Amino acid sequence: MQDNLRLFLKPFNILTEDEIILFESKLAEKHLKKGEFLLREGQVSKEVAFVMSGLLRSYYQTSSGDEVTYCFSFPNTFAAAYSSYLSQSSSVLNIQAVEDSVLWSISRKDILLLERSSYSWLKFFKVIAEQEFVNIERRVFLLQKESAKKRYLDMLAHQPEFIKQIPLNYLASYLGITQRHLSRIRRTALDLN
Repeated sequence: MQDNLRLFLKPFNILTEDEIILFESKLAEKHLKKGEFLLREGQVSKEVAFVMSGLLRSYYQTSSGDEVTYCFSFPNTFAAAYSSYLSQSSSVLNIQAVEDSVLWSISRKDILLLERSSYSWLKFFKVIAEQEFVNIERRVFLLQKESAKKRYLDMLAHQPEFIKQIPLNYLASYLGITQRHLSRIRRTALDLN
């Protein structure tokens, strides 16, 4: 399984083989069953996880108690409550396994040690942070600029293998629409194919 992580790290051409081996030595394998949490609201994020298999959902609760899906973490992506991780304050997010998942986790303490050990780590974590910013900005633009149908088709184009695995209520929440509206969009999207 660690081979997936190695395949993810290599194309960045930032880390040496020794640095990758050091990184691997800091990882802890975690198994989450469907419904289990990596992080709950109110906890402080002390780790970043790399999703090897499975699917995670980050969500928050509104003041009226509704759950709003903020994002999904698919295989070969990182998962964390980044605001909590960076500020070391209580998280407003919950991170929950949508299906049985295997993660490689690294503690904040070990990440900070790696950053102090080499410029390569600073550069690597900067690139990852920049990618996360771009992803968040892209999501905000999709929510504010595009129709629900366009948002659904965009997700279908980028994560087709997982869209069928995401329960409809989570998917509708992520897209900012009702389940009924999502059903209509899916029907018309199928008609196009």
